[in-house]
Amino acid sequence: MDKIQFHNDLRRLIEILPPKIVDALKPYNLDDAIELVLDLGRVVEVRYSGGKTIYLDNIFVEYNDIEYITSKIQPFTNDNRSGIPGTLHRISAIRNRQGKVVGLTCRIGRIVTGTIACIKDIVLQNKSILFLGRPGVGKTTKLREISRLVADELGKRVVVVDTSNEIAGDGDTPHPAIGRARRMQVMQPVYQKDIMIEAVENHTPEVIVVDEIGTEEEAQAARTIAERGVMLIATAHGNSLDNLIKNPALSDLVGGISSVTLGDDEAKRRGSQKTVLEREKQPTFDIVIEIIDRNTLAVYKNTAEAVDYILRGWPIRPEIRKVDETYSKDTNIEKTVEALKQKEEEDFASQKLKFSFSRQEYVKQVKNFKKIYIYAVSRTVLDKVLERLNLQAEVTRNIEDADIVIVHKAFAKGGTKILSIANDYKLPIYYVRSNSMSQVQKIVKEALHIPDGEALLGYCDDAERALDETKSAVQKILDGADNIELTPQNQQIRKLQHELVEQHNLSSESIGEGSERRLRIFKNSDIKPSDK
Repeated sequence: MDKIQFHNDLRRLIEILPPKIVDALKPYNLDDAIELVLDLGRVVEVRYSGGKTIYLDNIFVEYNDIEYITSKIQPFTNDNRSGIPGTLHRISAIRNRQGKVVGLTCRIGRIVTGTIACIKDIVLQNKSILFLGRPGVGKTTKLREISRLVADELGKRVVVVDTSNEIAGDGDTPHPAIGRARRMQVMQPVYQKDIMIEAVENHTPEVIVVDEIGTEEEAQAARTIAERGVMLIATAHGNSLDNLIKNPALSDLVGGISSVTLGDDEAKRRGSQKTVLEREKQPTFDIVIEIIDRNTLAVYKNTAEAVDYILRGWPIRPEIRKVDETYSKDTNIEKTVEALKQKEEEDFASQKLKFSFSRQEYVKQVKNFKKIYIYAVSRTVLDKVLERLNLQAEVTRNIEDADIVIVHKAFAKGGTKILSIANDYKLPIYYVRSNSMSQVQKIVKEALHIPDGEALLGYCDDAERALDETKSAVQKILDGADNIELTPQNQQIRKLQHELVEQHNLSSESIGEGSERRLRIFKNSDIKPSDK
């Protein structure tokens, strides 16, 4: 695994500061500092990662301090940003109503290597990737390192569209942090979309890297790039995939959202309202990665599937990856792509009768081993419930390993930090009103979608056998059989069978009474046997 290393050039930033501020900073360690803030009439602030701030007492900012700094840097651009040539430091200005600079934010730029080791296997898949996350969590840092990786180690033609010199630093010569990647500067942010298209048309790139897609026009330019077969690596405004879906200007990045009116039968089958939101088209980006914090990433490997699940209200949990862990030893892109193609072919060959519906996902998921994190819930009672229902599950002490979180409602306020972490990791949270056996059992069934009166494993086995029988019957009808009656099943399993039959444009009806209630399957064009 690549070791995480930090490289900065603080000396170059210190050189542009007034002597009184330099002297005041000497007692402090700036290795972990992210910004120096100088506002007219206020004391100097030193901001650190993690939210810590140090105030330099008695060091008040004056007009001559601001003029001292601005005289040593290049003129500010239209977006009020400047920098120090040959470094990644950024100086941003705040102006008064007359246009005079009255405040400065000096962002300390760093080269951080080793932060993408945990997603190196994903980068090697040659798919477009979108990074999301709040400011300051390291989105630009990852773009910089990916640019170098793809250009130097994979030998691809990489063009960085650098709107505010965030990625490759100030000056005409790109910073060595992006390796052999080429850099196209943008005169003003409003021209970013034009430079994105120009990069494709004029410089034959295989990969384009863009920081901060923020407008509808830039989203359209990104789609144009992706449709031309160019790998796109970018960041966008928004903390999470949920936020992006709700943003009308940027939702096109993940396929676009439209309102659809369903027919009565379809709405009833889905168990939803007649008007629903659905994805319009294929997403521009194949993969979405949320940066939860500097060391934790949430990866959605299939953007289309993730968006569909979120719009339908189905539970979906991204893959959580840690910066200090390695997830693939295979660093050969050709082998990786070949392995993916082979897996797709195997999946296709094993599914002659391909079907998908919400309960099918349930049957698949419940067979996996589940880990439950509890807060103020009786461990003894929960263990008894798991044993009674014959569940393949256990209680975990580490919330990062959990699949489900169960919290006592009366103590929820005391668990604010736990709930915040659970939300960051996209974990479903369920609340119990008391530690009684009946209440805990009810919530466990709800959390794992267990039908009332059914043991989980027994239900799965019965459902799988019934669905296998249904698939076999469907194939026989498609091959020419008139109609086929299945073995008797309970109401929940019959519902799954009806849905499976419907997806193959066949018809089915329930016949028989009581324990003999079962399905009869026939073609849509056929007259029901009971009507003959």
